[in-house]
Amino acid sequence: MKKVGIIGGSGYTGGELIRLVLQHPALELEFVYSTTRAGKPLTHAHPDLLGSTTRKFTDQVNPEIDVVYLCLGHGNSVAFLQEHSFSDHTLIVDLGNDFRLKEDANFKGRNFVYGLPELQREAIEKANAIANPGCFATALQLAMLPLAKNNNLKSDVHVHATTGSTGAGVGLSSTSHFSWRNNNFSWYKPFTHQHLGEIHQSLEQLHSSPKIHFLPHRGDFTRGIFATVYTEYEGSLAEAQSLFHDFYKTHPFTHVSKEEISLKSVINSNNCFLHLHKHENLLLITSILDNLIKGASGQALQNTNLIMGWEETLGLQLKASTF
Repeated sequence: MKKVGIIGGSGYTGGELIRLVLQHPALELEFVYSTTRAGKPLTHAHPDLLGSTTRKFTDQVNPEIDVVYLCLGHGNSVAFLQEHSFSDHTLIVDLGNDFRLKEDANFKGRNFVYGLPELQREAIEKANAIANPGCFATALQLAMLPLAKNNNLKSDVHVHATTGSTGAGVGLSSTSHFSWRNNNFSWYKPFTHQHLGEIHQSLEQLHSSPKIHFLPHRGDFTRGIFATVYTEYEGSLAEAQSLFHDFYKTHPFTHVSKEEISLKSVINSNNCFLHLHKHENLLLITSILDNLIKGASGQALQNTNLIMGWEETLGLQLKASTF
């Protein structure tokens, strides 16, 4: 059993990570760090954990822990690691964006490997620090990687992607209140979303550098990402489907469907489903995933499994509830 510590466990991704760690057969939750909730039970922040644990939040960390997950707001992981040190054998997985770009990857003697298993499996297996990808970045990269690898991203890429309210974090804002969000729809950060940097970085790794026009939307649901990506494509639909199937045939959580897909079929799972559609000279790729699991906490455990030499699917055999 590997002992686990979670830093910042009161948010949405922290809560999902706690739930997944408690169910993982090879991990043992030792502490959940919080400066504002120390001494309070985890169920104070996550009532869905009632009956699963009696553990309380703490303001103490164990520097000898086997695995530590950083579930902090973007920009806060660097500050935390500057004040707290962990042993050389501790695996650090950051779920924020502090170390995702190559220019930020080296920190205090560690090299944070970008943790997208479908692109970086071999590098992940050798890592002692992981920069977990962003949720939008995961959905969009999985829609484009097979095309990038085969030099098929020769034209501009257009993206429309909608995320649930949990994508904005647990803190209240004017656009996360129920009275605003319910029965509502809007865009935000048009063409400038912060995940574009890591997406371009991965595509460039495959010698592809298309211009991406990314328009993110806020949906009136709680969790999940529904992304549509389209670009010019010279081949047939059958050729594109074969290309995608070949790329993902050894990856247990990314699946290509010949039937149209809908968001509920991946919610509460670590899966990403893809669907391809050809219209004239355009190839449309639809990509769906749960932003809190495959887009965050589930992918963090997937990376942990790879580093530990365990089955990649260990503790992640989760089924969505379509109905």
